[in-house]
Amino acid sequence: MGRKLQRYQGEGIGVTFEPARCIHAAECVRGLPDVFDPQRRPWVEPGRAANEAIADVVRRCPTGALTYELAEQAESEAAPPVNSVEVRPRGPLYVRGELELSLPDGRTLHERRMALCRCGVSENKPFCDNSHSRIEFGDAGACGENRLSSEGAESKTLRLRAAPGGPLLVNGPLEVSGAVGETQCGEKGALCRCGASQAKPYCDGSHRAIGFEVE
Repeated sequence: MGRKLQRYQGEGIGVTFEPARCIHAAECVRGLPDVFDPQRRPWVEPGRAANEAIADVVRRCPTGALTYELAEQAESEAAPPVNSVEVRPRGPLYVRGELELSLPDGRTLHERRMALCRCGVSENKPFCDNSHSRIEFGDAGACGENRLSSEGAESKTLRLRAAPGGPLLVNGPLEVSGAVGETQCGEKGALCRCGASQAKPYCDGSHRAIGFEVE
């Protein structure tokens, strides 16, 4: 598949696919194999299922590579009631909510779902590109000590910014969940994205010690 956005139009629903964001979580294929079939061209055929069923499966995509638009709705995908960061074992951060991500090139993305790199070696930072599998990133995804502060968020939106050569800065109400079901709440913090922190998923300044250089 190419790297450009791909759009598939059905009756009353449009599905957009961004290949660069896909890490093959395969939620779409498992959910509606008649609609999403990577072995077929086109690989997405919205006419093979009801629009609401397609929308439900697209919302399961953890990376935001798949999005949808319904003709009868001004805003197709509502934000979840809680902004959340799920620390995936040996994998990325799955982020959901009312999200605002500031990119180094000056763009600001307003989205509901994304998968962000925490191993430090993705070639599509701040997004995950599955490099954690290649390097056998070993972090099990436990939360440890809560390093989120409750200083007062600026809004209900979860604002994220990848600090140049540093952590992922988060500002907004959020819940961070670990691999064994623990949940930590707060409003401001810094999440590790270099892969070296001893306080994962939080930053402990290790990016400076290892010379993490990006953006």
